[in-house]
Amino acid sequence: MIGDDVKPATYREVFAVGAFRVLFGSYVLLLIGDTVRMLALAVLVYERTGSPALSALAYVAGFVPQAFGGALLLSLTDRVPVRAAMAGYDLIRCALALVLALDVLPVWTVLLLLASVGLVSPIAGAARQRTLPELLHGDAYVLGRSVFGMTAGAMQVLGFAVGGLLLALAGSSGALLFAAATALASAVVVRLGLAPGPRTERTGSTRAEGTVRATLRVNRELLGDRTVRGLLLAQWIPANLAVAAEGVVVPYSPGHAGVLYGSAATGMLLGDLVVGRFVRPAHRERLALWLALQLGVPLLFFAAGPPLWVGAGLFVLSSAGLSYQLGLQRRFLEAVPKAGTGQALGLAMTGTMTFQGLTMAGAGALAGVLEPAHVIALVGAASMVGTLAIHRVLLPDRVARAVVPAPVAEPGRVA
Repeated sequence: MIGDDVKPATYREVFAVGAFRVLFGSYVLLLIGDTVRMLALAVLVYERTGSPALSALAYVAGFVPQAFGGALLLSLTDRVPVRAAMAGYDLIRCALALVLALDVLPVWTVLLLLASVGLVSPIAGAARQRTLPELLHGDAYVLGRSVFGMTAGAMQVLGFAVGGLLLALAGSSGALLFAAATALASAVVVRLGLAPGPRTERTGSTRAEGTVRATLRVNRELLGDRTVRGLLLAQWIPANLAVAAEGVVVPYSPGHAGVLYGSAATGMLLGDLVVGRFVRPAHRERLALWLALQLGVPLLFFAAGPPLWVGAGLFVLSSAGLSYQLGLQRRFLEAVPKAGTGQALGLAMTGTMTFQGLTMAGAGALAGVLEPAHVIALVGAASMVGTLAIHRVLLPDRVARAVVPAPVAEPGRVA
């Protein structure tokens, strides 16, 4: 565990790094553009088919294949140059949005295209995450991760607002053209802002190895290591069980779902801001267990059917607990082999999205037989039980920092 005298990094230190500003700018453009695209496409499909199910499927079609991309293709993260991976993905998103704006493809072809793009999405996302520890060191890295977490919530809210306005003024095709423009702008920012070099572009492995085989091999090695596996589960279990509550927000309060979603996003932003910026690194790691428990405790009170303003406050308190993950970032980065850092970060991200989808779907199914308020309370209880089950990993004194996996043996090393 790090010393109590280590002070938290500042936003000035983080944003003083030019390459971080480039990553941040491209991430903002990506989030706004993708949110607008998903919203516009869901509306477009509903207008064409009149089917709520197909509309919902169009909204999430790009998410599910990310699990397969993470399981089979993540080794590319540590092989393909970062700038090429990010800019190339942006150009693919741009082309997708332009094709969708034409509104000439059958619905099932549209869904197939979305799934195809979702398959390669983890590579670009992991490339961005891999670059952070190369640009930011020590607590600045943790604060940088916090900035991305806050940005994700804020930009999704902004994206929905922008998307709604564009749909009203320019229709679905106009909104999709806007999404294409943001994707192109992100590609330009990355291409011009990230200079080629060992800090932003890194060449491939020391010998040719199939992408799928390399991905499966390194995933097995990461999951086979007790320390890494424990830290992955610690990032996945408490958060994704609690976030499942958002899967029943609409049936719980159909007329005020936006308020509750906004409250959850606000809590996530505030938690990352306070814990990331104002809590010392050592204290942040000590608080990880208690913040993880905070995810579930407020949700228990939904069993009493609280009024809207109380429910909104409970969602703020619960989602603020997501900041527990900041106390795990340094340990996780130290535990994984440097040769596979990108794949390890990508595996963590892919697992989060996969488990989140499964738990939300499960909560939604459970709401078909139980009152939504009771489902939210059960989700909170499940998150607490899951947290207690892995509490040893969340305690810094229990982390075996000396047990660091050895780099992948040559000649199968992932560079």
